[in-house]
Amino acid sequence: MAVPVWSVDPRSGKQREQVAVEATADDVDAAVRAAAAAIPALADRSVRSRLLRAAAGALEESAAEVVAAADAETALGAPRLTGELARTAYQLRAFADVVDEGAFLGVIIDHADPAAQPIPRPDLRRMKIPLGVVAVYAASNFPLAFSVPGGDTASALAAGCPVVVKAHPDHPATSALCAELLRGAAVAVGLPADTVVLLHGFQAGVELVRHPLVAAAGFTGSVPGGRALHDAAAARPRPIPFYGELGSLNPVVVTEAAAAERAEQIGTGLAGSFTLGSGQFCTKPGLVLVPAGQDGDRLVAALTSAAAEAPAGVLLDSRMRDNFLDGAAARAALPGVAAPVAAAGEGETGVRPGFVTLAAADLADLLVEECFGPLTVVVRYGSAAELAAVLDRLPGNLTATAHLGGAEAAAEGGDAAALLSRLTAVAGRVLVNGWPTGVAVAPAQHHGGPYPATTSTSTSVGGTAIERWLRPVAYQDTPEALLPLELRESNPLAVPRRTDGAPS
Repeated sequence: MAVPVWSVDPRSGKQREQVAVEATADDVDAAVRAAAAAIPALADRSVRSRLLRAAAGALEESAAEVVAAADAETALGAPRLTGELARTAYQLRAFADVVDEGAFLGVIIDHADPAAQPIPRPDLRRMKIPLGVVAVYAASNFPLAFSVPGGDTASALAAGCPVVVKAHPDHPATSALCAELLRGAAVAVGLPADTVVLLHGFQAGVELVRHPLVAAAGFTGSVPGGRALHDAAAARPRPIPFYGELGSLNPVVVTEAAAAERAEQIGTGLAGSFTLGSGQFCTKPGLVLVPAGQDGDRLVAALTSAAAEAPAGVLLDSRMRDNFLDGAAARAALPGVAAPVAAAGEGETGVRPGFVTLAAADLADLLVEECFGPLTVVVRYGSAAELAAVLDRLPGNLTATAHLGGAEAAAEGGDAAALLSRLTAVAGRVLVNGWPTGVAVAPAQHHGGPYPATTSTSTSVGGTAIERWLRPVAYQDTPEALLPLELRESNPLAVPRRTDGAPS
């Protein structure tokens, strides 16, 4: 019997419309095989570039409809979603630029050298090729930038991999709309519509990662869900890479010098960061280490005032709301923990932000686990040893932030350098005197980190995200006529490459 997929309004908890039905195992098989049939058509880099630019244009042309659909299903608000759509279109075009440039292919040519020592060297030519069909698991908190038209999809298409997306149940109508826009863009540039395929349903996600024609998977979501899919990908007869972003605490360390110089500014900034988007950012600062003493007290006072004035918000669905309220209450009930501003429910569907505070000596294991939503944990440390002991307990993170005093930030070496070294060991992006919410789409960006932040060392944001969907191949003593165009001596496609150890 077909299981309906409903769009739900998180502001009221009521069903809006039936969008689709959950995919069966046969549906998944048909979807993957249809996507696999599109692989040959994606071999031409120029058509991939045109696809990505056409997809960006299609999103922008339908911006009002897309934003309205996403807001109705997520309650994230039109301003936030308008910005997210602009970011999504930008990253699609950014990957088109990556494709056009061609450096991502990593072309290396070593000409034959019969006189090489210790043994003669054959002619070797290396480049990267696409893996095949990529499964993408859409995120709940970014219905555009990390979902159907998001970075995983964009980077996979840029690599030459067709995509099968498992829609997130929190925004099925938005997913369906975006999938149709991407499929239309594919047809417009001469590619099969099934270059992008959409599926709905929990079991479809399980079947998808197990399908023998799926070559890799990208996921953004919870630790339990991501770990289950990761293990399924590894348990296949032919294991595949699973690029999962699972969870992150994103610690912040405020030094004594920073607290002395600008306690109120840091406290107010922290409130703005952890409540942004109702705390539903994967980069939300969830653990903040503040020095004991008067300067730290001033910081907490400013945080208390700003957090108390922060507006209530609506979380993405009722399950997340229940988990948030339960998690906030459990943390506030721990020995030694105080809640200057208590997180609470607001009406039928809303929540109010809050934070808890405690001494470093009272830190419990629960407090170094992510609590998704507008809550942060403030840990007061009284010495360098206490600070180090807390940092030693941290899991892997997407980000880690240090707020330093002016002299600390300007000095080479010393305690500030040692602190950044410790933070580098537990995070993929290290910030100084800023806040981690907000991830710039740029070539140098890294959005990843040690487990459980991610299940790999790769990034899901920035141009190097394309590397996840490629594998290298070397051709040895291959006749010119049989080589890919990118590896031929004349370099007809003008691809950047290294020849005999030098750029060419």
